Amino acid sequence: MNLFITKTMRYLATAWAAVKELRRVKLWWVPMTIGIAILLELLLSNHDSQPATKYAYYRYLVFIALAFFLTLAVGAKFFPRWREKLLHISAFYTAVFLALNIYHLATQKFGLLPALFFPSPGRILEALVVDFRYLIVDCLGSSAKLLAWGYFTGAIAGFFTGIAVGFNKTAAYWVNPLTRIIGPIPPTAWIPIVLVAFPTTFSGGAFLIALAVWFPAAVMTGSGIANVPNAYFEVSSTLGASRWRQIFYVGIPAAMPSIFIGLFTGTCSSFITLMTAEMLGVKNGIGWYVNWQREMLSYANVYAGLIIIAITFYLLITLLFRLRDVVLVWQKGVIKW
Repeated sequence: MNLFITKTMRYLATAWAAVKELRRVKLWWVPMTIGIAILLELLLSNHDSQPATKYAYYRYLVFIALAFFLTLAVGAKFFPRWREKLLHISAFYTAVFLALNIYHLATQKFGLLPALFFPSPGRILEALVVDFRYLIVDCLGSSAKLLAWGYFTGAIAGFFTGIAVGFNKTAAYWVNPLTRIIGPIPPTAWIPIVLVAFPTTFSGGAFLIALAVWFPAAVMTGSGIANVPNAYFEVSSTLGASRWRQIFYVGIPAAMPSIFIGLFTGTCSSFITLMTAEMLGVKNGIGWYVNWQREMLSYANVYAGLIIIAITFYLLITLLFRLRDVVLVWQKGVIKW
């Protein structure tokens, strides 16, 4: 009995220390918001407006989130780097869980929104869990293949087009009018021609994505090279650098910030074009899945597909930012990051 009391007091002391640490690192509002969501879920468990799901996915989600942030708060006591990150993200995640809780109450509990078009978080999570393998392996795998072919083809073509325009006046004379005429045309406007000119929808979709990436990559690469101070090339020429060395060791590195801007712009355009291309005859892909479920009026699956799209594109953009940080590490301390 004494051992049981001792262990209980120890656990309570640990819990109180966690609460104190939460308040100290100013992360109190996040678990409190999640805790309110759990409390309301328990109090209103018998007042569902929409049909309840087979499994309490929303409840599982908030419990896992609460445990996660409590663990982070305790860890912040021992890891100062955690504390800085928690201070930075606490307000944002508080707003996220507050919005999620409000949406859950407006759909599952009180039915303030049309159930067909605004399913509850539990139904969305259920659709995500049920179709997870199909979404990731089949749909996302097909989209990744199409995006990779189109993106890298367009990025490489745009990169070398920009180099040619930036370093060669003859190339600039012939290519610049084409980029000004063809480039501003939205890639989706070429769909009627693509459907006739290409043998498969895959090759046509890859072409549209490549076109969406090619224009900003070419323009920003050429512009970045054109803005490199001429003194850089004069100094390198004085030191004996050949024309090719001036291109690859002076011009391209100096234009790299503009090149990355073109790649970022092309990445966003490629995402939009990918979703459009997959709605034009392909039989697989994440964009096709969203359109298919919309036609079936299964909006829980539509939201599940949108969640996968958002997470995937967020990871790709984050990866591109990390690559920029590695390549342009020399900019730290020179410009404001």
